[in-house]
Amino acid sequence: MVVQPGVVLPELPLKDWEATKTTLHLWVQIVGKVRLAATPPQSHWWNAPLYVDTRGLTTRRLRSGDLDFDTSFHFVDHELVVRTSRGEVDAFAVGDGLSVAAFYERLFTLLRGRGIEVRINAGPFGVPITTPFAEDTEHDSYDREAVERYWRALRWIDWRFQEFAGWFCGKTSPVHLFWHGLDLAVTRFSGKWAPELPNADPVSREAYSHEVISFGFWLGDEKVRMPAFYSYTAPEPGDLAEQPLRPESASWQQPYGSSHMALLPYDEVQGASDPRATLLEFLESAYNAGATTAGWDADSLRASCAPPVT
Repeated sequence: MVVQPGVVLPELPLKDWEATKTTLHLWVQIVGKVRLAATPPQSHWWNAPLYVDTRGLTTRRLRSGDLDFDTSFHFVDHELVVRTSRGEVDAFAVGDGLSVAAFYERLFTLLRGRGIEVRINAGPFGVPITTPFAEDTEHDSYDREAVERYWRALRWIDWRFQEFAGWFCGKTSPVHLFWHGLDLAVTRFSGKWAPELPNADPVSREAYSHEVISFGFWLGDEKVRMPAFYSYTAPEPGDLAEQPLRPESASWQQPYGSSHMALLPYDEVQGASDPRATLLEFLESAYNAGATTAGWDADSLRASCAPPVT
């Protein structure tokens, strides 16, 4: 672990806490689907993600009839908390041995007890697991220390993404956590419509209706066996992967098919003498690669608070 003034990034080896990560991912999907069902639709599915807050991850404000409520993971106290606009606060502990089925049952019992009726598609999305939430008694691992390490890393990364987002004056997404991949992401838009994806599912069609360059962080999966930062450009220009990336440890890869992703292992940032500069250098180089090859007007889209172009 590298220590700088104000910077302590924890190690996050996937193999050491993969069972916990899988359980947490499924719990987050349940809460994310509650958010999706209790908010008005927004373009690019921006009503679906969760957000980093001062104690964990939150849905922000949701709606059920005339009642406002929110649902949050508190990684300080290791609880799932529901608050209402009537002033009610309910919570239950999350910990080792709490299965996905038990989490699902406790959350919806709590919601119904406050008169909150939310209907969701109660099965995993975008992961290899297909067992309905109410039947999943297999996934019940929860390593508190590992989750706290993840939480420390997520807080730091969220601020760096917020900083990077401020360098762009075009349309940009919030910094938010998409629960299907458990990835923290921020996306920039050129302002132009993208060609419609052939045979695209409704989720992808809405997500990629416009030209984007997206950036994110995720913990790894069955194909990428490490936590990493990523970027991709969609639609992908033909010569994207020929563009240089920084730092030298970043590379273009194709882990999910023909499309290229710029990848920087989290360990390279965690172990750097200046983690902030290392991450921002990667994000900026990936953006320049996409903007150059896709023909974006990068000069007009650069915010006045962005650092000088080098």
